[in-house]
Amino acid sequence: MSRPLPIPWKPTKAQLLAASNKRVPDLISKNLIVLFAGINPGLYTAAIGRHFGRPGNRFWPALHGGGFTPRLFTPFEGSLLLDLKFGITNIVERATARADELTDDELRAGGRRLKAKVRRWRPTVVAFVGIGPYRIVSGNKDARVGLQKPLFGGSHAWVLPNPSGLNAHYQPAALAKLFGDLRVWAVAEHARTKGAKKGLRNRFLTT
Repeated sequence: MSRPLPIPWKPTKAQLLAASNKRVPDLISKNLIVLFAGINPGLYTAAIGRHFGRPGNRFWPALHGGGFTPRLFTPFEGSLLLDLKFGITNIVERATARADELTDDELRAGGRRLKAKVRRWRPTVVAFVGIGPYRIVSGNKDARVGLQKPLFGGSHAWVLPNPSGLNAHYQPAALAKLFGDLRVWAVAEHARTKGAKKGLRNRFLTT
């Protein structure tokens, strides 16, 4: 069933200033294929209450380019991701003007909260959108983009580059490919693990 979506709007300067320390509600549910974990909301994102909301952020184009969405979604259409079994949360909930305003201790505390959230909701993959914060949260200073060996809260961990327009190391085509690599692996792993659990349940039901 289709649901009404909010009409896109732009915040005023006053609304941006008032957005400091605000939070954006998670897009989360059970049985997700991928739960994307951003660093923390920026002021623009917090002001409009939509994940990766700032114009120029390349998250939504990379998501579409990687095959996660059938078309380019706007931040105001984020709730549609849940129908596709994808979700979004943040390591640190409070909004700041810049991610570098967060301390390492704050990121570690956010990582502990995120791990508890992952244990509760059990996504197949939790995808960290930004390698620097993942290195702090995991304690692995040598972590690289891609699938991580250690699990995170019982789910597979995958690291993606920060899609901010300020990250010049990754151009749109490269971001789309890396997002696409995640999608292909996560969809296959989700089908494999859910299929195995279903097969085990059916075996007990028929014996």
